[in-house]
Amino acid sequence: MTLRLADKELNPPVLLAPMAGITDRPFRDLVMSFGAGMVVSEMVASQEMVQAKPGVRERAELSADVENTAVQLAGREAHWMAEAARQVADRGARVIDINMGCPAKKVTNGYSGSALLKTPDHALKLIEAVVAAVDLPVTLKTRLGWDDSLLNAPQVARRAEDAGIRMVTIHGRTRCQFYKGRADWKAIRAVKEAVSIPVIANGDITDSAKAREALAQSGGDGVMIGRGAQGKPWLLAQVCHDLYGADAPDIPEGAALVEMVRTHYQSMLSFYGSDLGLRVARKHLGWYMDEAGTGAELRRAVLTSREPDQVLRLLGDALESETERAA
Repeated sequence: MTLRLADKELNPPVLLAPMAGITDRPFRDLVMSFGAGMVVSEMVASQEMVQAKPGVRERAELSADVENTAVQLAGREAHWMAEAARQVADRGARVIDINMGCPAKKVTNGYSGSALLKTPDHALKLIEAVVAAVDLPVTLKTRLGWDDSLLNAPQVARRAEDAGIRMVTIHGRTRCQFYKGRADWKAIRAVKEAVSIPVIANGDITDSAKAREALAQSGGDGVMIGRGAQGKPWLLAQVCHDLYGADAPDIPEGAALVEMVRTHYQSMLSFYGSDLGLRVARKHLGWYMDEAGTGAELRRAVLTSREPDQVLRLLGDALESETERAA
């Protein structure tokens, strides 16, 4: 199945969710090397980017000009959202996504992210400003509502479509749920029925079976996968294969897995620099070791070492399968 986004084709419609501190360029490039319909950058604060706050512009530049990569913007003022959209468009962005789903207090306290669900009239002004600022497809990511008493995603999505939004992704929780409980894929169907643009189902999709179930319950046109890809950058490609018949990914095992993780680790050090890269890499190495069942002592040695060469040496033992360690 091919999902059309203006003149773009998302084939298959399996997308990597934006996750702060996780979906940086090294990880997005790794996911795309296996196969995915689209990847989305970390959320970029619009005003901070325009004002060139340290570290913000770099996040927006991460493969913005690469096919099937979207840059996600957040903010609360139309002026800054429009200016940020123009800047990332000038840098070659192919798609711009508007964040109306982040539940973090530091975002919602600034009246951005999912807090915009409480002020849909204001949210529409931001959407209209971004759509008018660029000649690119603009998409929207949001949630079912602020809480159980304000489940207004269908109404917001309909107004967003009228304002020029080309696709909407719905996380099947309210803001006040954060990531607790289970995502309600059935509730996404009301959004699908309210609009004619593509609707992407998001939340708790961790394998192909759940992706298939999310599509069946939501009636969605595709799925977005976030936390399920942590430690498994091939997961999206596997879902593409199982649901849409794309080529099966060559899932690395043994020496191939060690080599993949070492390459990812070195990419993070190169991108961020050694000091910051060491810290950023720990979460990813932890997820890889979760999947491998690494013992506590070896895990601690990998995650506490401040010597890249030592980490690279330790990864061989740390990522051995349980069978290999028992042999």
